[in-house]
Amino acid sequence: MTLGSNVSDCALGVCSSIGGLDPQSARVLLDKLERERTLSFDEWVRLISSYQDEEVRAYAMERARAVRDERYGNKVFTRGLIEFTNYCKNDCLYCGIRAGNKKARRYRLSAEEILSCCEEGYELGFRTFVLQGGEDPYFTDERLCAIVVEIRTKFPECAITLSVGERSRKSYQRLFDAGVDRYLLRHETANQEHYALLHPCGMSLENRKRCLSDLREIGYQVGSGFMVGSPGQTAETLAEDMLFLADLKPHMVGIGPFVSHHDTCFAEHPNGSLELTLFMLACLRLMIPEVLLPATTALGTIDPLGREKGMDAGANVVMPNLSPVARRADYDLYDNKICTGEEAAECRFCLQRRMQIAGYEVVVDRGDSLVD
Repeated sequence: MTLGSNVSDCALGVCSSIGGLDPQSARVLLDKLERERTLSFDEWVRLISSYQDEEVRAYAMERARAVRDERYGNKVFTRGLIEFTNYCKNDCLYCGIRAGNKKARRYRLSAEEILSCCEEGYELGFRTFVLQGGEDPYFTDERLCAIVVEIRTKFPECAITLSVGERSRKSYQRLFDAGVDRYLLRHETANQEHYALLHPCGMSLENRKRCLSDLREIGYQVGSGFMVGSPGQTAETLAEDMLFLADLKPHMVGIGPFVSHHDTCFAEHPNGSLELTLFMLACLRLMIPEVLLPATTALGTIDPLGREKGMDAGANVVMPNLSPVARRADYDLYDNKICTGEEAAECRFCLQRRMQIAGYEVVVDRGDSLVD
């Protein structure tokens, strides 16, 4: 498909030349999605184009909650997030820590600091650690494997997740052999033209898909996902995202609204829509019932109750921040990111209280995906 010239006219981040559906027709498609776990491209476009109808959103979220509760109950799984480096060799045009942002204050956590974050997290009840960073050449296979082995030795019952971007298959295999269980790598968009709009020359959708395929074949629990409302996104590109994810069948899908950063060329682009993000979360739950779905920090950034609303749309994962407070503001992916000033315990128990008030039970275990 070709990105339309009307993209900039779409205030909520999605538009289509095909048009949406009336509520009854949308319900029929949502029921089909729940039953068959698949839709055609045109069906996806029409369904996504109907998200602004409150009745359609409410029905999608109602069914998503029912599907999630059947698999997982009202459990919310926690992931301890450790943002260990904001150096990145890439220059993704939407990202605040891209290589070309000379105003970014760079940092790397030492192995000792990372282990300290894990120790504090373990005491707080976390049984999954997510090490996330830019694509930092300093963290070679040797350095990362040594850190993973140390975490695995000290916390043998915990799951270790990495999110450090595109690497070779050999690298992924070495990290897996060292003890990494899960790997998060958003595909960002499944449309080649859209991918090129968001990324510099030298990065390709083909390589991103190759990475995800390698990770799946090696045996990782794989997470992917995309931004909702990113520049150039349409109902058609979102339909391609859903078809790609249906084929990949990841164990986790991380989606959240696009939030602009003041030091990027998309600084003036409107943030993604809360309503569309919630609708896409609900559709993902219906499409892959066993998937783990985070209610992201970005959701909480655009709406004070965004993460709770994400749960009501079928999500079941939250990721409190274990990173040292002194470094959190420097992991500056987008503007106005929440929880940058909270201590780990404060962040963890604040989220637990909020989830409990919303009617959810925060559990202490690895929270493995039920996806085969």
